[in-house]
Amino acid sequence: MSKVRPISGFPEWLPSERIIEQHFLDVIRETFELHGFASIQTRAVEPIERLSSQGEDTDKEIYAISRLAAGMHDTGHTSPDARLGLHFDLTVPFARYVLENAGKLTFPFRRYQIQQVWRGERPQEGRFREFTQCDIDIVDVGALAPQYEAELPLVIAEAFSKLPIGPFRIQVNNRKIPEGFYLGIGLTDVQTMLRIVDKLDKIGPEAVHDLMVASGATSEQASAALALAQINTPDESFVDQVQALGVQHETLAQGLAELAAVIRVGAEHASGLMVADLKVARGLDYYTGTVYETQLIGAESYGSICSGGRYDALASDGRTTYPGVGISIGLSRLLAKVMPTLSASRSTPSCVLVALADESDRARGMGVATALRKRGIACEVAPVAAKFGKQIMFAQRRGIPFVWFQASGEQGTSPDNGPGKDSVKDIRSGDQVEASSGSWMPPAEDLRPRVIA
Repeated sequence: MSKVRPISGFPEWLPSERIIEQHFLDVIRETFELHGFASIQTRAVEPIERLSSQGEDTDKEIYAISRLAAGMHDTGHTSPDARLGLHFDLTVPFARYVLENAGKLTFPFRRYQIQQVWRGERPQEGRFREFTQCDIDIVDVGALAPQYEAELPLVIAEAFSKLPIGPFRIQVNNRKIPEGFYLGIGLTDVQTMLRIVDKLDKIGPEAVHDLMVASGATSEQASAALALAQINTPDESFVDQVQALGVQHETLAQGLAELAAVIRVGAEHASGLMVADLKVARGLDYYTGTVYETQLIGAESYGSICSGGRYDALASDGRTTYPGVGISIGLSRLLAKVMPTLSASRSTPSCVLVALADESDRARGMGVATALRKRGIACEVAPVAAKFGKQIMFAQRRGIPFVWFQASGEQGTSPDNGPGKDSVKDIRSGDQVEASSGSWMPPAEDLRPRVIA
């Protein structure tokens, strides 16, 4: 057999880490559902021509798929324009899903989607080739009410406030602000300039300035664009700061008004968690209005762990357009950062190990386990009828807090339980009490594994 070698960029958690991930998933899912978002799941592949040309050099990141055996092709997928690729985010497949199911959906449609996505980029800290995203979107027919652009970051703020991730900040901008500003100073290649400014945190202002000049801007225009990007306020004062730069444009004025409305709602319902940050651009071309990024305070260099924005034309069949706004938690990226600071109270769901004095006790032991499981207590039966000390050591290694001893005839199977009585032992404290599988309950904090910060 060939030697097994890890493949970089494809995270796999250990059981205790997976418990932490599942806790995050549970909290996020429950929060999404509390806000009325319905769950959907889309296929893993989309036609490559739909995935490509979305900006941010996505065509370089798409994993194409094909049949391994030469000459074996799926009917209908042999033409070059029908090649398939793994989706690199969940927004593009969601837009396709809306178009295909529009007649069966009720609008405005609120959906959440938790799935894996794939990107063919160089693996590095917090960046993977396969990772989990947790998305929420709201789409409508023809027009989308602006209040939804303020609602989505509040949902994220609620979810993150329930998780042990430390302080965070949701940065909000509106694409119309830089677009209108750039047009107002004479820059016409808006998309290119947005992509360059989106690299500001990665490469710094000098490199951004040089890239803008190399892409057709004058030095004065690049400096003005950087002055705009440096504006960051926790309130609506950004409006005055932008106006002080002396640039006039209708699109700029519209963007300022829309962003002010979002920040106003954020200040009322999530004080201190949302800021207007005018350097946030988002590289994907389909964003048309409000855009979001989220950073962990104290780890700003790590980049965004949650991002998204408004898109007006991504879902359109030529007759009807379904504008939407969405935001996505990069769960794998978030976990990679906070996992070293967290631990699970145990590495298994099992709360109880049912001990065996002899293999002849296994049938009754399975009955005890069944009775406990019916009452929501996770348990397992000992793998072998070894000495009790060895079975207790097995439970300790697994992190199982309780060991159940069955009664046998006139003598208990444990030296500490009474005649004909089952007992359960907390192997951490040594306390042992008589117990019935129909009534005993562990302390609430031991019923399920806990995440410890």
